[in-house]
Amino acid sequence: MLTRVANVAIRYRRRVLLLTGGIVLLAALVAAPAMNVLSNGGFRDPNSESAAASALLESRFGAGDINYILLVTAPGGVDTPAAGAAGRQMAQRLGQEAGVTRVESYWDTSDPTLRARDGGQALILAHLAGDEDAAMRTARRLAPSFTGSQGPLTVQDGGESVMNYDGADRIKEDLARAESVAVPITLVVLIIIFGSIAAGLLPLVIATISILGALAVLRLIQLVTDVSVFSVNLTTALGLGLAIDYSLFMVSRFREELRHGADVTQAVRTTVGTAGRTVVFSAITVLISLSALLIFPLYFLRSFAYAGISVVVFAAVGAVVVLPAILAMLGRRVDALSIRRLLGRFGRHRSDPRAEPRDESAGFWHRLATVVMRRPIAFAFGVTALLVFLAVPSTRLSVGLPDDRVMPASASAAQVGTAIRTNFDVRSADALQVVLRDVGSGTAAYAEQLSRIAGIDLVYGPTGTYRQGAQVSPEPAVPGSYVAGPDQRLVLLSQVEPFSTAGRSLVRDVRQAPSPAAETLVSGTAAAYTDTMRGLYSAAPWALLIVVLVTACLLFLFTGGVLVPVKAVVVNSLVLAATLGVLVWIFQEGHATWLTGPFTESGRLDITMPILMICVLFGLSMDYEVFLLSRIKEEYDRTGDNRAAVALGLERTGRIVTAAALLLAIVFIALLTSGFTHVKMLALGTAFAVLVDASIVRGLLVPSVMRLAGRLNWWAPAPLRRLYQRFGIRHEAEPPLLSTMDPETVGARRGTATREGGEEQER
Repeated sequence: MLTRVANVAIRYRRRVLLLTGGIVLLAALVAAPAMNVLSNGGFRDPNSESAAASALLESRFGAGDINYILLVTAPGGVDTPAAGAAGRQMAQRLGQEAGVTRVESYWDTSDPTLRARDGGQALILAHLAGDEDAAMRTARRLAPSFTGSQGPLTVQDGGESVMNYDGADRIKEDLARAESVAVPITLVVLIIIFGSIAAGLLPLVIATISILGALAVLRLIQLVTDVSVFSVNLTTALGLGLAIDYSLFMVSRFREELRHGADVTQAVRTTVGTAGRTVVFSAITVLISLSALLIFPLYFLRSFAYAGISVVVFAAVGAVVVLPAILAMLGRRVDALSIRRLLGRFGRHRSDPRAEPRDESAGFWHRLATVVMRRPIAFAFGVTALLVFLAVPSTRLSVGLPDDRVMPASASAAQVGTAIRTNFDVRSADALQVVLRDVGSGTAAYAEQLSRIAGIDLVYGPTGTYRQGAQVSPEPAVPGSYVAGPDQRLVLLSQVEPFSTAGRSLVRDVRQAPSPAAETLVSGTAAAYTDTMRGLYSAAPWALLIVVLVTACLLFLFTGGVLVPVKAVVVNSLVLAATLGVLVWIFQEGHATWLTGPFTESGRLDITMPILMICVLFGLSMDYEVFLLSRIKEEYDRTGDNRAAVALGLERTGRIVTAAALLLAIVFIALLTSGFTHVKMLALGTAFAVLVDASIVRGLLVPSVMRLAGRLNWWAPAPLRRLYQRFGIRHEAEPPLLSTMDPETVGARRGTATREGGEEQER
């Protein structure tokens, strides 16, 4: 198949490039509105009990969960006549706005939980109707009329809806800033690595194809389901990173063939048949790792799967179809605008296709592999001990879901959230709501029972207000609809942090309390958090199983050995554990924050980030593993010498893999300029993992382990050997490189190839 692809790319190269240009232009037109239509939520399980309760509360009672908060500050105190009149008027105006179905204010209810302890601030709580996107649009529309200076009051807006619209605006600024940092630095490094401006621009061409193509796919998927705007971060970073990886591997192999005397046509064919095969296989492993995100209930995580799969497909197609067409057209002009004169004091640049074939046994990576394989036990133990040491903080991992603290401290939602946690006794905006379906009598006794649960401060219901097992008022403290036909609702106020173990325990206690209703549903921030965590924990083992088993099977089909896939899984797990330990140490415990820039500590990590990074990093790690193993296996099949194959494979890929990892790290490090904590986590974690993986793991740990295993690397029991012989992805033996033949043989081979006009004779 790849041979046919190469022939098409060579023969119809102009048509391929014109068709690609048209597709890219179409993709750009489709992708243009993506940032304005993608969603900013996706952190709740839509199939959970809390989601069903929220839908009932909105449709039956007009009392959905609070998602819009106005924090009102009065210079003379919120109880002055002027502040009271202005506050009541503002709440009345808010209730009359389209899309607002529920409003509670301190001045209308006299609810002490809506007043700050010092009396200088008060809250107006509201529910905005519709899904997350509809509520976000309503909040954006309300902001100019209800924030800032409002007569004697100063008002800030907060809550989930404000987080969403403010986050959607800020993520555009973050991406623009990150790209302005990453792209120029990446281009300079690419030109230095490739040695010419023409070659250095090739990865950016493939990156443009993959990023625009993936954004267009996200835009089309958004027409039928929700897609998170944060997936654009992964689209741009991974698109640029994989384009660099694949382009480096393809262009390096193309130049290698040219240096050894092949003509341009044969160099392209060999490149597609060898490096292109590795790119395709690598893309499959990355794609499978990211596909595991599809089984999670949160569309925030599924969106990264949509983005990642699209990026991988476009990057791989660009590398094995479009890039060969460009190379066939450029030929030896791939080194146009060479900078080797600037590097002249180091001698002729090794990437120059006119350079003499070098002695690979004298290369840095070959020498390093040789040194490592002389003392394999010491190096294997030392690197493993280092990774285990870095992983120790991960044993203290505490996870939760993102709230306003993931946003920059300057964001209005973050400031409102901080004020509520600091200045108010009870978190009314995070109240639990209980929906009683088809309930008869017994609501009063049930409300009394709930008010006795540890952590519950007040219970409001149709039969009054309850505290600590006793009725303190025959009326609910907050007026509203508590009865809808045979259904009733209760409101439970608490000081418990909803995104915590205590919050989950509180929800469990409420749900386990005997109820007089035919069906009882619990909603609220803590309930949504509990249900989402349950859904994530249920899906995580299956996702991990998919990633590990499928990639291990693919590596077996690639190598024919049992030990190599097992080794890859174990080593990747060590790197992931070390990465998680570093993230816990920095983001959860607050060390070395100078690496990340400012962020608000919450004492926990966003649980979606470890899940996302496991899938992304496992795929990228396998990406580098395949690059290395492809050359080792190629050499082992040729010579049967495991030690020499490891040294030569590392020499031929070490520089490429390290350069690719450095460039990918630059792309992700640029995302540290984002104001969002979970984007910083993804950026730092990915950069750290790929640098560690491409340096000490590929340079020290892999050679030492493969030296210790020897021929066992390629061993498999008889049934699996037969399976590999039938279905394995084997590397076809290449003819001797032209530069190693005598002149008569070279002439004979080229003459035969010309007369026959066929690739089979050449091979």
